Amino acid sequence: MTKNIYISVLLILGYIFQVTAQSPVVAPAQKKPVMLTGGTIHTGTGEVIENGTILFTAGKITSVGKSSDLKADKAGYEVIDVTGKQVYPGLIFPNTSIGLIEIGSGVEVATDNREIGDLNPNVRAIAAYNTDSHIIPVIRSNGVLLAQIVPVGTLLPGTSSVVQLDAWNWQDAAYKIDNGIQMGWPRKSSFGGRRGGGGEFTMAAAAGTGAYDKNVELLEKIFSDAVAYVAVEKPKDVNLRLEALRGLFDGTKTLFISSSEAKGIIAAISFGKRYGVKKMVLVGADETAWVVRDFLKENNIPVLLANPLSLPKYDYSDTKLPFKLAAMFKKEGILVGLTYSSQAYGNLPFAAGETVAYGLTKEEALQTITLNSAKILGIDDKTGSIEVGKDANLVVSTGDILDMSTNNIELAFITGRNISLDNKHKQLYRRFQAKYDNMKAIK
Repeated sequence: MTKNIYISVLLILGYIFQVTAQSPVVAPAQKKPVMLTGGTIHTGTGEVIENGTILFTAGKITSVGKSSDLKADKAGYEVIDVTGKQVYPGLIFPNTSIGLIEIGSGVEVATDNREIGDLNPNVRAIAAYNTDSHIIPVIRSNGVLLAQIVPVGTLLPGTSSVVQLDAWNWQDAAYKIDNGIQMGWPRKSSFGGRRGGGGEFTMAAAAGTGAYDKNVELLEKIFSDAVAYVAVEKPKDVNLRLEALRGLFDGTKTLFISSSEAKGIIAAISFGKRYGVKKMVLVGADETAWVVRDFLKENNIPVLLANPLSLPKYDYSDTKLPFKLAAMFKKEGILVGLTYSSQAYGNLPFAAGETVAYGLTKEEALQTITLNSAKILGIDDKTGSIEVGKDANLVVSTGDILDMSTNNIELAFITGRNISLDNKHKQLYRRFQAKYDNMKAIK
């Protein structure tokens, strides 16, 4: 009897903890047309509109332009004056484990971003996505409203999806389900630069050519099987692994390639072309990718740059090279998006801001985390810029969103829904501010 009471108390306390630890309440659907007026609009296309106005209804942008050109009657709108503030497209975070990892450094119960085995194209990251992660409200506060969540592993770790970051469950969060297959091209050498490694996809590096050939053979086999499988209109027996690869051959999915070697990049892209893969993107691109820039340009391969705030790859590298790469690739005519490999996810806009001092304009830097990333992820038809007909994914800041010292997001909308910007950090700040205020009052 005593044991049962003890268990019941533990369950009740656990329930109370869960309730108090919940993320902010999900915003309801937009009910009334909204007018944001008076702000400086950064459209994400390179255009800046001073004293502009944005109208959006039922989650869609219906008008963008100068306030002086506005002809709509304000009477039917919820009017929000953003005079003196900056309005941006919602930021997009590609190639991330947001919602899949809550605590890093090997805490297994808080990690759900990989499965056992080398060939798992049918594993879907979206199914493990945790909408109640405490990390999500924190990064929303810095303007990140969409993310591509990816599984990690070795050769074919699984399928990624794009989510919006204000939802009750993964079904609500889904923005573009199963948009791509992740592929880690095997390495031949064991040397990985000054940091002694090449990221997640460094399998069996020290095993040499034998392991490399074996892994390439595994990829050849599954892609050969997939090509034969999709050629059959209605396969008698459904093969989930091969079915997951189907979209690569009709262009409905993108192959996101990771390789830490120049020869590996060429081999992986050539491999994809040989099997008829329609769309490919190089992920985690760094100075090694710069070596094969002509090959990337020739094959029209976009790049998602590795973290610009990281160290250069080699001891002999230009110390400023990570900051310069975005402008260097852009100058070559290669589509550039930006990701951030550290778990300090909220730093994404500031990483983009670092590229401004090294060749990009502010509007071009903004594009690396908005429209360019939307194009790379295949969602530019509905987001990534502030244009009529696109989703009202917007953020309003009192300062420069790319500048850590001035950025202060006051409003954020996802498909027109005015979402909460509260988070655990702000709650702790208010809690301890009240504590010290009370202590001062007592004195």
